[in-house]
Amino acid sequence: MDKPEILYMVVPCYNEQEVLHETAEQLKNKYNALMAEGLISKESRIVFVNDGSSDQTWGIIRELHETEPQLFSGIDLAHNSGHQNAVLAGLMTVKDICDMCITMDADLQDDVDTIDEMVKKYYEGNQVVYGVRSARDTDSFFKKSTAEGFYKFMKLMGADVVYNHADFRLMSKRVLQELSGFREVNLFLRGMVPLIGFKNCKVYYERHERAAGESKYPLRKMLSFAINGITSFSTKPLKLITTLGFVMSVASILAFIWAFIAKIGGFTEHGWSSTICSIWLIGGLQLFCLGIIGEYIGKIYAEVKQRPRYIVAEFLSDANEKNKEI
Repeated sequence: MDKPEILYMVVPCYNEQEVLHETAEQLKNKYNALMAEGLISKESRIVFVNDGSSDQTWGIIRELHETEPQLFSGIDLAHNSGHQNAVLAGLMTVKDICDMCITMDADLQDDVDTIDEMVKKYYEGNQVVYGVRSARDTDSFFKKSTAEGFYKFMKLMGADVVYNHADFRLMSKRVLQELSGFREVNLFLRGMVPLIGFKNCKVYYERHERAAGESKYPLRKMLSFAINGITSFSTKPLKLITTLGFVMSVASILAFIWAFIAKIGGFTEHGWSSTICSIWLIGGLQLFCLGIIGEYIGKIYAEVKQRPRYIVAEFLSDANEKNKEI
């Protein structure tokens, strides 16, 4: 490389006051080390994105910026837009002022030391570098089994996702420019980034325990995230409804033949239990299928309205650029 390039870190934050100072300190040390090695430019920045936090998160971000404006920047969203939108808000804000960008969560579960290898892989010509967990030894049995099941099911449903990869990744400026062309409201970045293509690779790391605070992804949010990912990137559930309808039609014909034979043979009084079970089964399947169709219709409704995915209330940078809306 002729000269070190500009690296921006995008760190989404939602009620992270307990861990934010430690996160900032570790990232600061990492940036200083990378600059000393000549791997990144001194114009590189760390951008914290406040996703409508109700605690002191934004106050801490502002304090960090005021203390070291040449290193820390901040984006304040007008309201809570969700993790994926917060990540996208940061990416779209910095896409024109960086050469490469890394996204990671504020909880320090992603290994900060992996950033070195990501940057080196970028200089080797990779446009996207995925941070992939090497193991799930720190997860509970339930979390491990459900997470692994999620990735396998996503693959089965036709969504191209990287196994054991979350939102810890490096993307080049070219990739960010292409990502800006994706206009859908229902975001699933883990599926969108692989669709862009370009040369990519993986780096493996051990995921740590959360440094402080509580997880922002309880079971309810994890299930919602999984459903959104599947319905945003695959129409296979709709095709399965067609298959299910065909199977139920065949089963209905067989049941009709059985009922006719039972009627002729005079055994109709024995069919009450099977009839009730069939009614409940078919009724449940119909409601389930309607739910899947409703999920897709709801997404169409959200896309047609074309409402903004997020609103940037304030952007703290060393140029004092503020109130910039994307």
